[in-house]
Amino acid sequence: MRDAIKNATWSLVHEHGATGVSMSRIADRVEISRATLYRYFSDVDSILVEWHADKIHSHVTQLRQAADGIGDPVERLTAVLTCYATIAGGEPRGGELATLLHQGAHLAQAEQQVLDLFTELLASAAQAGAVRSDVPPAELARYCLYALAAADDPARPRSGLVRVVLAGLRP
Repeated sequence: MRDAIKNATWSLVHEHGATGVSMSRIADRVEISRATLYRYFSDVDSILVEWHADKIHSHVTQLRQAADGIGDPVERLTAVLTCYATIAGGEPRGGELATLLHQGAHLAQAEQQVLDLFTELLASAAQAGAVRSDVPPAELARYCLYALAAADDPARPRSGLVRVVLAGLRP
């Protein structure tokens, strides 16, 4: 039921905008009473925040899977950075919805998981001599995270940006 509610809410946001969604509309879409809906969530914002937390968890899983089975440290790093760039390109930018979704403990925890993964990959690539070692891997991880998330055109392919970030990592 929670998933049905979250999916219906996200669908309604795309149809009507973040401010055009009400608990009544969500209940109608899911075909439940408002009282039932309120047993699961207190308001629209709480639904969207939980939906976003689920999405972030899915993204972190995607990033880990992008590295699976790749032995070469640089290829593994490239695969994860490319995956992250693609994911970051699809995130909401600006506006009330982005402000709501891009705050809170769920986002900080997910960002730390991504930073830890990047740090681990960068340390491995540095040990192989393929990535600079004059800057700590944790700092390089932040560089990668913020550089790849900073692109402002979601329609533009991210492969060029990944190449730029990788060039900045070379020894």
